[in-house]
Amino acid sequence: MSDSMKPTLATVLVSCPDRPGIVAALAQTLYGHGANILDSDQHTDTLARQFFQRVRFDLSSLHTDRTALERGLGEVAERFEMKLQLRYAAQRKRVAIFVSRYDHCLYDLLLRHRAGELDCDIVLVVSNHPDLAPVAAQFDIPFEHFPITKDDKLAQERRQLARLRELEVDLVVLARYMQVLSSQMTDALQSRVINIHHSFLPAFAGGRPYHQAYQRGVKLIGATAHYATADLDEGPIIDQGVVACSHRDSVEDLVRKGRDLEKVVLARAVRWHLQDRILVYSNKTVVFE
Repeated sequence: MSDSMKPTLATVLVSCPDRPGIVAALAQTLYGHGANILDSDQHTDTLARQFFQRVRFDLSSLHTDRTALERGLGEVAERFEMKLQLRYAAQRKRVAIFVSRYDHCLYDLLLRHRAGELDCDIVLVVSNHPDLAPVAAQFDIPFEHFPITKDDKLAQERRQLARLRELEVDLVVLARYMQVLSSQMTDALQSRVINIHHSFLPAFAGGRPYHQAYQRGVKLIGATAHYATADLDEGPIIDQGVVACSHRDSVEDLVRKGRDLEKVVLARAVRWHLQDRILVYSNKTVVFE
């Protein structure tokens, strides 16, 4: 059963300067309000002196109310200079998928969603080409075409942003969307845009990475899922995967192997985001698996 089908579940994500007493303060606050902690994971970056924690708990035994709980957690956050995020499982995230002409990642995400692997509502497919409208139609997902040229790119992005706000979209997934997002988009959707890059970043950034890999004669090719930022292919990395290749592989072989990998890596990153397992800091991530 997915978390969203258990309306009494919630998750707290925190990050703050490391110091004694953080774990105890959070646990005591949750216990004091009657919440039942189901699992907890934490990490300390000793170089940055930063602490990170994810706590998942059940609200069904609360003897106060959610407003009081939020106030209590807010007091802990203020005391420890925390960035604290409280997410209720019943509030399903709303997702938009951006694509161009490649359909493998789109099909994979829609099939996984239909199978119940991705706990969200996919509310829109956006594309700069009309080609994949029939794919969205197969899954009864609205499809909207925003043709983009060099001259109208920013204007179209403003239209896209307005549409995302109208639909209250929480996450944008770039499923091989072959457009470089402007800072207008990435700033408005900070840490809410996941991109799949068909390479093991930071190697072979930019276009045609499989051709670059072939020319270098690499023995591994990869795929990288990351949060998109204004700096192309340099956003915080969420997940990566690799597959072996050899001198016998043509560029077409590398592309085929890479596409299989792209689907798995992107789906995993999206699932972790939906499950509130990721914290971003210093252009990198902590992923609580």
